[in-house]
Amino acid sequence: MATAARVRIKRTVSAATAKQQLLRQLICSDAPEQALRYRGFRAIAGVDEVGRGALFGPVVAAAVILPERIAGLAKAGLKDSKQLLRKDRERLDRRIRRVALAFCIAEIDAETIDRINIYQATRLAMLEAVRGLSITPDHLLIDAMRIDHPCHQTRLIYGDSLSLSIAAASVIAKVHRDALMRQLDEIHPGYGLASHKGYATPAHRRALQEHGPTALHRRSFAPVKASDRNAAIDDLVSGDLFDLDELNPQPAEDSDCPCD
Repeated sequence: MATAARVRIKRTVSAATAKQQLLRQLICSDAPEQALRYRGFRAIAGVDEVGRGALFGPVVAAAVILPERIAGLAKAGLKDSKQLLRKDRERLDRRIRRVALAFCIAEIDAETIDRINIYQATRLAMLEAVRGLSITPDHLLIDAMRIDHPCHQTRLIYGDSLSLSIAAASVIAKVHRDALMRQLDEIHPGYGLASHKGYATPAHRRALQEHGPTALHRRSFAPVKASDRNAAIDDLVSGDLFDLDELNPQPAEDSDCPCD
């Protein structure tokens, strides 16, 4: 009697899916803040950014100082803004603004991003958000980065999934930027900004190829640059792919050409 062979199917997931699965297992709490308060810090600011990977619009950062008793925010479901539905983000945004001791939002525009690069622009947005706080912080909890600020800092990997202060900054920054993208969608129709918020989705890439970039697209980003016909011409000229003298030949000094 024949026996059926068991076939084990190995399922693979993308790196992005694996990362999201990992992040969902992390617990967002005030444990990092409690550890810092044990060391004597009191005005602890969570700092985070959104829009770093987008092709359009500013990178936005927020800094938030929460009160010591923030367990209610955890019970309300506060965590990394990317893991929340829009209605939950906006509900938490209103609550964070009510209870926060201080918060500030900063934007760095596409032109500056192209000039100084997205990494430095992100750091600058974070720095401006911290500087704009109405209360001077004595410690910064930052999601995976450090900034040029004299305050004590803790660089926390996956910080928006571990720290309530960083998660609060993440929510405020994302709600602000998403609303801005919906407004700009009315000014720049045809790109789908209200839907993808300026990120490099297939629909956004197709719109770039069809319409070309706007003044608010990040022209140093490869998908935008590839869709910019003027940039392609500039690259040809600056790359010396042909000799301009050959295109505009000048007569030799002993030529018989009747030149003006």
